[in-house]
Amino acid sequence: MKVIICGAGQVGWQIARYLSGEMNNVTVVDNDPDLVRRATDTLDVQGVPGFASYPDVLELAGARDAHMIIAATHSDEVNMVTCQIAHSIFSIKRKIARLRAQSYLTAIDSDLYRRDHLPIDVVISPEREVADAAMQRLAAPAAFDTENFMDGKAQLLGIHLDEDCPVVNTPLRQLTDLFFTLRAIVIGVRRDGTLFAPAANDQLFVGDDCYLFTHRDDVARTLEVFGKTQNKQERVVIVGGGNVGLSVARMLEQRKTRIRSKIIEHNMDCAERAATALERTIVLHGDGLDSALLHEAGIDRADAMLAVTDDDKTNMLSAVRAKAAGCPIAIALINDPTLVPMMGPLGIDAYINPRATTVSSILRHVRLLRHGRVRSVYSIGDAEAEVIEAKVPSTSPMAGQMLRDINFPEGALVGAVMKKGEVLRAVGKLRVDADDVIAIFVMADDVREVEQLM
Repeated sequence: MKVIICGAGQVGWQIARYLSGEMNNVTVVDNDPDLVRRATDTLDVQGVPGFASYPDVLELAGARDAHMIIAATHSDEVNMVTCQIAHSIFSIKRKIARLRAQSYLTAIDSDLYRRDHLPIDVVISPEREVADAAMQRLAAPAAFDTENFMDGKAQLLGIHLDEDCPVVNTPLRQLTDLFFTLRAIVIGVRRDGTLFAPAANDQLFVGDDCYLFTHRDDVARTLEVFGKTQNKQERVVIVGGGNVGLSVARMLEQRKTRIRSKIIEHNMDCAERAATALERTIVLHGDGLDSALLHEAGIDRADAMLAVTDDDKTNMLSAVRAKAAGCPIAIALINDPTLVPMMGPLGIDAYINPRATTVSSILRHVRLLRHGRVRSVYSIGDAEAEVIEAKVPSTSPMAGQMLRDINFPEGALVGAVMKKGEVLRAVGKLRVDADDVIAIFVMADDVREVEQLM
C-alpha cells in the first residue's frame, strides 16, 4: 500500500516507522527539511520537503497513485486543505486528518466532513483521545496503562509488580491452575527494559511490568491477585483547565456516581471558560505548583490527582507535590518520552503520552480502512508491540481450529475470544469460529504474520 504522511514530527515519524516496517511504500512530507532528512535517514521511507497543502508537493510525493494520505501536521487548516486537494485533484480514496481545535470537532455533527463537503474519512482529535485515556487511567488508577477492548467488555491492564505481589516467582502455567475462574491472562512482560511475550513456564519477578488482558467484570479481582487495591474515587483534583482538563471534568460530571472534582488553572481566561462550562466542578485560579493552592483544593483528601497542563515539568512536579501531601494516586501528562523513566523514582503512579495515544488512534483507523476485519489496535511502549482486535473471517486459517492448533508466531499471545457478545478466556481447547472476535498481543516484528492469519 502506498501511503503519504504529511508532518514529520513525533506523531508522523512514529506512524511512518510503523507503516514502513510493515512493508508499505511510505513517503513523508514536511516543510522542515531537517525533519524530512531525519525520517529518510532513520526509516525506510521517501521524503519530500515542502508544504503538504501544495498540489505540486503532493504530486512529487506520488499522490497520483497513493492509496491513503495521513495529514498530521501542526496546523488544522493545512491538514484540512491537504485532504481536500488529495480528494479533488488526486482522487486519493482514504484520508485521515488530525484536528485539534474544538470548533472543528464540533462541526463533525453537522456533516462538514462528508465527501461532497470537506472530504475527510477519519478525524483524529489528540485532545479528545488524551481525555479518554485520562478517564481510563482514573478508572484503573492502580494500573500504569489501560485500554478497553471488545465493546468495553474486556480491558488491557499494565501493572508494575512490587515486593508484596502474591504471584511473583510463580510460573504462569501455575497461575492458570490457581485462579482457573479468573478471566485474565498475562500477555506481555517488560523486564530490564525489554518487552516480550511470555511462555507458559515463565515466571514473574519483582520489578516486572506486566500487561494483562482481562474481562471487565474481573478487573478488581485481577488487580487484587497481582497485589493492587482498587480504591473508590469520590474526590479528584485536576491541574490544568485547558481542553483536556475541561473534557475530563465534563466526563466526571456525567458519571452516574457523584464525584467532587476541582480544577486548578493558571490562565485566567481558561479558568473563566472552565467555570462557565462546568456545573458542579469548582475552578481555582492559580499555579498548580503552589502548595497553598493545592491544600485549598483539598489535595490531602483527594482520591486522585490528574496533571494535564501543556508543560511536562509542571505536570511532574505538581504530581510529586500531590503525592507528598498524601494524595494516593497521581497521574501526569507527559509529552517528552525521555522523562518517562523518571516517573517511578518520583513516585508518580501513571502517565499519559499524548503522542502515543494519537499514534494508536491513527493506526487503528489505518487498519480499519485497510482491513475491514480489524476493529481496534493499541500500541504498547515505543512501538514495540500492539494489541490487535479483529473479527475472524471464514477465510482465515484460524477459523474452525482450537487455539492450541493455530500456528501463532512466537511473539504473539491471544488475550481473549468473544463469541456472540460473550468474552471467553483464551485456553488451548477453545475453538475459534468465523465471526468470532479475537484480541492478540503481538510484538512489532510479528504484526504482519498475525495480520495474514486474520
